[in-house]
Amino acid sequence: MLSIPVRTVLAGAVQVKGAFGADDTTWNDGDGVPVGVITVTGRLSVAGTGRYYFSGQFSGSARGECRRCLTEMETPVHLQSHLLFAEDPAESDEDPDVYPVSGGKRGDEIDLRPALREQWLLEVPAFVLCRPDCKGLCLTCGANMNQGACSCTRKSEE
Repeated sequence: MLSIPVRTVLAGAVQVKGAFGADDTTWNDGDGVPVGVITVTGRLSVAGTGRYYFSGQFSGSARGECRRCLTEMETPVHLQSHLLFAEDPAESDEDPDVYPVSGGKRGDEIDLRPALREQWLLEVPAFVLCRPDCKGLCLTCGANMNQGACSCTRKSEE
């Protein structure tokens, strides 16, 4: 469960355990959505009047292409996350590290998904390598050099 009623948190800290995947409505077009689901565990507690603190972790896998050979691959993503939520909208407008309490009909829920989406997008590597010694593609014919020398390489050596 990643959307927790404020009244539940006010009664005492809440253990959070949940997941959301690529089909969740939180994602926008063009986001680097996860492969499968992102699992989330942590604790949500009161951090002062109208403020709530989440401390936890999430993990999942992202799909991408090797920047040298363009082989499609999955990259594991793990992150410790510390998030602050505030009931006062001005507080989240002034500080980009503070997230608004929202969700529900009257803004009486703390929906962790938008904040976790942002953290995910910041953590997913923009460039990945299939392996550290990836040889990439031939600049002439585009052959994958990890699979051996290409025919145009042999011709230029003769």
